[in-house]
Amino acid sequence: MTAKKSSKKQTTSSTEKRPAKRTKIVSLTQYEAERKAAAQDGHVGAGVETAEKSTGKPKARKERATGERGGTSRGLSGLDAAAQVLAEAGEPLNTKTMVERMLAKGLWKTSGKTPAATIYAAIIRECAVKGDKSRFRKTERGKFELVK
Repeated sequence: MTAKKSSKKQTTSSTEKRPAKRTKIVSLTQYEAERKAAAQDGHVGAGVETAEKSTGKPKARKERATGERGGTSRGLSGLDAAAQVLAEAGEPLNTKTMVERMLAKGLWKTSGKTPAATIYAAIIRECAVKGDKSRFRKTERGKFELVK
């Protein structure tokens, strides 16, 4: 003989419900006025925008040429460093050799466990996206060269 399991669902009673998050309902204009006053007083909490952010105007961006790094303190990107290493080598290299040379020269810094796989994926992605305009070309299995 098998015992039947109870199929009753547990329900919470109406007295056990959590209280509402808002204690009072206010109009949108009143809410915005309170937010603006809080921002001016310097009492801006998490999730509350300041008056400058709420204007909806985009910030002016400094124009730069496409592909230009802009003199950041981060140094070269992995692809830029790989292109530089391939230019200096003058022959096709695999990504492991490229990464070793990039790290030895200090062109690129990484704390990843598989930097060669990262560079390989980035080069393959650039070849697929840019096609004939890519800086890299796959010569044989696992080796790349610069397009001249």
